[in-house]
Amino acid sequence: MQKPAVNVMVKAARAGGNVLLRHMHRLDAINVVEKDRFDYASEVDSLAEAEIIKELKRANPDYAILGEEGGKQKGVRDGGRFTWVIDPLDGTSNFLHGFPHWCVSIALVENGEPIHGVVFDPLRNELFTASKGSGAVLNERRIRVNERKDLTGAMLVTGFPPRERSRAGAQLECLRELLRDAEDVRRTGSAALDLAYIACGRGDGYFEAGLQPWDIAAGVLLVREAGGRVCDYRGAALGRMDVAPTRGHQVVAGGIKLIEPLQKTIVSSGYAASFA
Repeated sequence: MQKPAVNVMVKAARAGGNVLLRHMHRLDAINVVEKDRFDYASEVDSLAEAEIIKELKRANPDYAILGEEGGKQKGVRDGGRFTWVIDPLDGTSNFLHGFPHWCVSIALVENGEPIHGVVFDPLRNELFTASKGSGAVLNERRIRVNERKDLTGAMLVTGFPPRERSRAGAQLECLRELLRDAEDVRRTGSAALDLAYIACGRGDGYFEAGLQPWDIAAGVLLVREAGGRVCDYRGAALGRMDVAPTRGHQVVAGGIKLIEPLQKTIVSSGYAASFA
């Protein structure tokens, strides 16, 4: 049975998803803002976030909110321990190009640590949910990460975020090293869905840099609760998920046994050193 907080999050995610679905067939009429080079936001992001926040505040008006579009909003209890972390449209570029791979991501974070997470794909009606200590679920069916032992034959997933293009050369060298053993690498354009896919075994390992809490908070919990591990490029634990770091997070995620060779290749290729 889902936790009460997850029920609230699911309702909010579906409300946001409905906004996205209503606008997906009139992309030429959507106002778009370039926040940074190749980093876009649209009026649909803001509309979906407003619907999500309305539902969350109705249930817990005193929780703080950290959203991609609205930034950090404190609740009634300023400095409280709970924060909703929201990405109303993870995969905005995909959405704006009509590429059918994007989602809504919501996490409830307690003192910096995700305790409940929801990733909702409205197009496929796939609902990923997780609660700390209670496992991860896709449409009410328990999910697990793949048990791959090493990189041989692995299906890996990564991203090329606009904030990290200066390190593209180092990342491509890392990919070259990984493809000596891995079967292939996918780049889908939605970090939240990437992590959800790792959690349910559609990919074996994931790595990406320059990520903010709203990109990954829910997905990180999904992977952990599906039996996987998440760390940064040097194998350390990730930072707080209720604060947006200036340079973003580096994330490596996958099965327990795969994480070590994946993370070590990121280091040995020189990619991790580019963040020193």
